[in-house]
Amino acid sequence: MSKYTKEDIIRIIRENDVKFVRLQFTDIFGTLKNVAITTSQVEKALDNKCMFDGSSIEGFVRIEESDMYLWPDLDTFVILPWHTRHGKIARLICDVYKPDGTPFEGDPRYILRKAIQDAADMGYSFNVGPECEFFLFNTDEYGHPTTITHDTAGYFDMGPSDLGESCRRDICLTLEDMGLEIEASHHEVAIAQHEIDFKYSEALSAADNILTFKMVVKSAADSHGLCATFMPKPVYGQCGSGMHTNMSLFKDGKNAFYDPDSESGLSEIAHQFIAGICKHVKSISAITNPLVNSYKRLVPGYEAPCYIAWTTCNRSALIRVPDTRGVGTRVELRSPDPACNPYLVFAVLLQAGLEGIREGMTPPPPVSANIYDMKEADRKKLGIENLPADLIDAVECMEADPFIREVLGDHVYTKYVEAKRQEWKEYTTRVSQWEIERYLNKF
Repeated sequence: MSKYTKEDIIRIIRENDVKFVRLQFTDIFGTLKNVAITTSQVEKALDNKCMFDGSSIEGFVRIEESDMYLWPDLDTFVILPWHTRHGKIARLICDVYKPDGTPFEGDPRYILRKAIQDAADMGYSFNVGPECEFFLFNTDEYGHPTTITHDTAGYFDMGPSDLGESCRRDICLTLEDMGLEIEASHHEVAIAQHEIDFKYSEALSAADNILTFKMVVKSAADSHGLCATFMPKPVYGQCGSGMHTNMSLFKDGKNAFYDPDSESGLSEIAHQFIAGICKHVKSISAITNPLVNSYKRLVPGYEAPCYIAWTTCNRSALIRVPDTRGVGTRVELRSPDPACNPYLVFAVLLQAGLEGIREGMTPPPPVSANIYDMKEADRKKLGIENLPADLIDAVECMEADPFIREVLGDHVYTKYVEAKRQEWKEYTTRVSQWEIERYLNKF
């Protein structure tokens, strides 16, 4: 049942003297887009009559097919808890529809909705709890972002060494004002790196929350004279930023991953879900780790996973099952990074897990040893494979797996692969500062 009706939203806007409403959606890469309307146009927007030019959005449509419509999700309505000189601003996250009233197949939110419906058809609901990491850096004299910081803090440190503490506190308070329940916030391992965890929720809501989270983090950082980045590996020699993704399936109000009668407390459904993700995780990597820079995080020595294995006890594996059992039983995938599009990530992970359940898959045996300390020969004996080494490797794995095209649909799949191949081409033909420093004077 919806939290709001159209009449509720119109009344709240009037009572709170809201001047503008942002109609938000994302392109296929998860970049937040925005159409701002005055409150005089709200009723029109709530009737799904707000049109925009889809040809201007990355991965959407050609210019001759440009008319698209935004259908607001009324449950996402919130008044933004910061003030502008023009008055209060509210926001609504929208689904994208075609002029004939059918969902646009290139809308990432629609792709996740389809996956959620597939789960519902099997009797499951899908909950997700993301752990989002980010960096707070200084800006230069012009307000442009840098990688400079005066922060000297480490994992779980506090002020005065944690110079981002006040900004992090403002982020948490703002998110709570917007209805998100914050479970924890702390300084992370790298200097200037932070993590804020919000309570798990149903997958579509969780993906919406990530977009809200990113928007609030960047706004709060700017108000503190800092820049926030979700770039996976902004600083050489430091840990990168991940978005560990905790997942659980519920059926008939009970956690389907929990079995009190099994030795591990994990159900057969949980094992099958893990098996499905293990099967497709290489091809999923281009979605969970979408940038050239993403693969500079996924290297040994920096707490990020590199090898395809699962475990119930250590943090060196790609998939970890935390100790909590009962209603809190969950599976944690540790490879995703916060540059990803959460709608697409949750869709492919859910569909991979559902395939594992439908086909009764069995995962490889769990690995209890520290995989980072194993020799390559020992990993081979155990059948432990590597994640893709770089973006083009991940894209080629994606192209080799028909499952990804099936989940994303032809439109998003084709546009996504084209864009990532172009990104890789630009990267490989660009002369880097590393090359200049290494070769210019030597040859």
